Amino acid sequence: MRWFKAQSDELGHLENTVMEALWRHGEGNVREVGARLGRPLAYTTVMTTLDRLYKKGFLERRKQDRAFVYSPRYSETQWERKRAGEFLAGYLSGPRTSRDLLISCLVDAAGERDSALLDELERKIRSKRKELSGGRPS
Repeated sequence: MRWFKAQSDELGHLENTVMEALWRHGEGNVREVGARLGRPLAYTTVMTTLDRLYKKGFLERRKQDRAFVYSPRYSETQWERKRAGEFLAGYLSGPRTSRDLLISCLVDAAGERDSALLDELERKIRSKRKELSGGRPS
């Protein structure tokens, strides 16, 4: 699948764990975040991970006394939406057969789990068509 490139902003395991701790408990400095991770890690490991997440654009930071306090730039819901959108965009930019397969699998999976999901998908499609046509009925 050469047409579907890996996202450069994918999170590693430790980065994901740090983000989850920040989403769950709110902002924190290196020591506070390290204490929330549920396993002992070197201060420098946590500091490097937080700095890397800041440089990737996932965290904001502000100076408080002599330490940085980090907070998520995206809510967990915003992050999941961003990841899902990038994943789908990757498939949709590929060959037509891949796009068709993606849509078919989405409809099949939604139908197998809950028919209300199919109804919601249909509503969202109608709403998007209306929006794209400038509000004119299609």
